[in-house]
Amino acid sequence: MAQSATPHPASTVVLVRPDSNGRFEIFMNRRPEKMDAYPGVYVFPGGRVDRSDWSAEMMGLTCGLTPSAAQEKLGGELDAELCLGHWVAAVRELFEEVGIQFFLPRDGAATDLVQQEIFARLGERRSALQQGKIDLPTLLLSERLCCDVSPLAYFYHRITPEHYLVRFDTRFYLAALPPDQSPLHTSEEVSESLWISPKEALERSQSGKFPMMPPTVAVLRNLSSHRSLAELREVFSLR
Repeated sequence: MAQSATPHPASTVVLVRPDSNGRFEIFMNRRPEKMDAYPGVYVFPGGRVDRSDWSAEMMGLTCGLTPSAAQEKLGGELDAELCLGHWVAAVRELFEEVGIQFFLPRDGAATDLVQQEIFARLGERRSALQQGKIDLPTLLLSERLCCDVSPLAYFYHRITPEHYLVRFDTRFYLAALPPDQSPLHTSEEVSESLWISPKEALERSQSGKFPMMPPTVAVLRNLSSHRSLAELREVFSLR
């Protein structure tokens, strides 16, 4: 019997926001047909944990959670730095794919104007990060920023079954959409995106016109059991 592939560490973020009916909706995007992995499938923003996500340099540029606290939240099976790297990867992937930023000035609070200028500069450099021309520590150092992982609430873990040729050890996070930001509709890794309720996404999946992988379906079933964003905040300690 062939030996099963070693799972790649990965992180995924489910962005949530309140809807007009007092409940909530989630952000999903469809992967381009040209992608090697899961083409045309509806997913949440996410991807592999890079080595730079848990490097010593990155640890010094991360705020909102310590490596030991991250290790405790993930069950203590992984090295503390790698555990925190899962949070960092989630923030990085969210920025790379849809432009949502969880970065803070390292030298204290910034004025609204300075924050807008930072957002604009980061938006211009997002593609370079996505394409691997720079890494996240380099970007943060140049802008004197830290990666704020505190908005992310860990809530689900999934390892791809052994019979798959490519496997992922994925940690899923919830994050509320920042009130002053909007995700990109398309990008290098996103052909289209939408806000949708978990219940409607599941109903569309059953029709066969909204293809999703089993972990995505499992997350949607979990979230569909909750009535509101306020309930999500309470249950998952979401900011």
